[in-house]
Order: sequence, then structure tokens, then C-alpha cells
Amino acid sequence: MVIRFVSFLFCISILFSSAESLANVEEMGKFSGRVSKINIKASLMRIKSRFANMKYLNKKDRLEFWNEHNPGLRCRAYVAGKSPEYLLLKISDFDFCMKTLFISNGGYLKFYSQDLSNNLKMGQEILSILLKKHLAVRGKLNKSKKNLESHLDMVDAINGRYEILRQKLELEWQNELAALEDDRIVNLRNYKSLELRLSEVEHKLEQYKVEDENLETDRWALDPTLYYKK
Repeated sequence: MVIRFVSFLFCISILFSSAESLANVEEMGKFSGRVSKINIKASLMRIKSRFANMKYLNKKDRLEFWNEHNPGLRCRAYVAGKSPEYLLLKISDFDFCMKTLFISNGGYLKFYSQDLSNNLKMGQEILSILLKKHLAVRGKLNKSKKNLESHLDMVDAINGRYEILRQKLELEWQNELAALEDDRIVNLRNYKSLELRLSEVEHKLEQYKVEDENLETDRWALDPTLYYKK
């Protein structure tokens, strides 16, 4: 909740700063720098400058520059190259600018670029769109996060429900096994009882057995013709 509130404040602050920047975008076209190196033959001047919006100044963008002691006298140039700390400027009327502005290494100059102002306007518009997308994506992210957080609760709820069902099923299982064991004991008891009765009946059968005749054949010799009953 705290993170969501901080993110909201962050977006609001950027929106206000963006609106304020749009109002001062013309002023944002101005920056300053010091002369680092001059190439007379190529009409080039290298400026050391690291102003906040330097990334919006592109190669071939046009600008004008002047000496802060004489802001009414200005020269024109365009960006021939750039690095994180330096700008390489191609000066249109190099000799005139060198003489009238007294340009030398280490000299401090002021700059203005309409292209920079235009780029900043475009950047502010893109920033406004990105902020709206940021808010939309942040809302979806918070919803997704909420779903993820509720996922664990849903898993716990399902686990709890099926744990109850598992316990109930296990109880039924144990009851069925107990009933089968009771049946086995009853059947075993019946089996033993019937086995005992069968033994008693067989004993009585043997006891009351009736033979076909009372005389037995006397086998006293090897020759069967000599047998006789007695």
C-alpha cells in the first residue's frame, strides 16, 4: 500500500514538473559551456558542457551563441558531433565570430537552440504519454500482485477443504477395513466351527462304518488259489 502511494506521488510530481517545463520550454532551450578547443582550419569549436537536457540536443541541430557581456551580438552554428561532456560545433561565419565575440580557449559562452526547444516539447509530450502508460501498467501490476497474493490464500483454502475430505475418506476407509476384518473374524470362527463339526462327523462315520461282509480273506500263501475266507 505504501509503495502504491509513493508511486502515485512520484507520477503526480512528474506530471506537475512536466507542465511547468512545458511553460518554460523556450527558456529550456538555453544552456552554457566553456570553449575547450578551437580548430581554425575546419571552423570547429569544441565546447565542454553537461547541462541537464543535453541528451535532447542532437547532431545537426542548429543553435546560436553569444558572450554573456554582449548578449545582443550572436553567432550561428550547428552540432557536428557530441559526447557525454562535449559538443563539437561547426560555426557558420567563423572569422567574424572569433573577432567580434573574442572567443578563446576556456571562454564562457551562452547558447540557445530552437531545435533543442522543439526536441524538449516533443520529449514532454512523449513523457506525458509514458506517464499515462505508467499509471495504467502500475494499476495492472498492482492487480496482478493482488492476484498473486490471493493465490496463496486460495491454495490454503483448497488444501483445507481437501484435507477435510481426505480425513473423511480416510475414516471411511478405516471403517470399511474394520468391517472387512470383522467379517474375516466371523468367517474364521465359522470355518473353525465347521471344521470341528466335520472332524466329529468323520469320526462318527468311521465309528459307525458298516462293512459289506463279516468274513475276511486269509492270505496265508503266495498262491491266491489257496486263499480262503474265515
